[in-house]
Order: sequence, then C-alpha cells, then structure tokens
Amino acid sequence: MSKLKSTSRFRGRVIEVTVDEVALPNGLRTELEVVHHPGGAAVVALDEQRRVCLLRQYRYVTGGWVWELPAGKLEPGEPPLATAQRELTEEAGLTAARWAKLGAYWSSPGVFNEVIHLFLATGLAAAATAPEPSEVLEVHWVPLAQAARRALGGDIDDSKTALGLLHALHHTAPGSGDP
Repeated sequence: MSKLKSTSRFRGRVIEVTVDEVALPNGLRTELEVVHHPGGAAVVALDEQRRVCLLRQYRYVTGGWVWELPAGKLEPGEPPLATAQRELTEEAGLTAARWAKLGAYWSSPGVFNEVIHLFLATGLAAAATAPEPSEVLEVHWVPLAQAARRALGGDIDDSKTALGLLHALHHTAPGSGDP
C-alpha cells in the first residue's frame, strides 16, 4: 500500500485525524480515515505473591469504571520502557528492579496507528504516586491467575490489560524459564 496524499482534518492535544488517499496492494485507490496516536506502554506489575497491580479507573468514554494495567501515552522521544517506568510510578506508586518486554500490539489497526508496548515488571518497591489531576483511579492487587480468568470471562474488558495479563501468565508459567 502506498500513500498518495494526506489531508489533516483535526489536530488535538493527543491525536491527529487525517484522510489519506492510498493505493492498496490490489491496485484499488481509496480514501481512509486515520487516527494518529503516539502510542503507549502498559505494565503488568507482579509482586512476589504472584499478584498483579490493577487500576480501577474512571473512563468518561466508557461511561464508567474500567479495570486496567498502569499505562500511558509515549511522550515525544520517550522510549516505551521509560513510559512504562514513569506510568508505574505515577499511577501505582511503584518502581521495579526487573523488566521484560511482553510484545507490542496494534490497538485497533482498522483506523488507529497506535502501538501499545507491554512490559512485565517484577522486584517491586514502593514509590510516591503522582497521578495526573484528570485521573480518577484506585489501586488493587489481584492474583495473576484470577485476573487472567476475569479477562477471559469479560470482566476485564480493556484489550491492552487482557492481552498483558494473558502474556504475563504465559511468560511466568512454570517451565517458561522466566520469573
């Protein structure tokens, strides 16, 4: 696919929306709306009791509370790991001695160019929290296996959180060679 032309329709604080004229691999030319997002990072923070840090966070867009991993937007020039480390401290009041990458995933590739980077954090220690004024959240600790079951059952319906929990469960399973 090749982009022939791009027209900006909206530029906000976080996103830009463009209409791109493209030539698809099958030769068809069409216009596609694209939401440009800088990407983000999310953290599966796992303590020594195999409990995961989950945030119960108010999200206006969903009309209520959502269970999520500590996560946030990449700042300009900020590597994904630095974003994950910053967000873990800001939202959960934690630092971690060990970090493992769990993968990077498209959040909704039909319209967004956003990539979410997932990390596993272990060797946790308390730190001062500093949530943004617009963040309304509670910190909870849930056994990892229980959290993964909740994700599979639909109780945890945030996609980055569900995927992060399942990757962490697999990554830390006996015999995986990881923490």
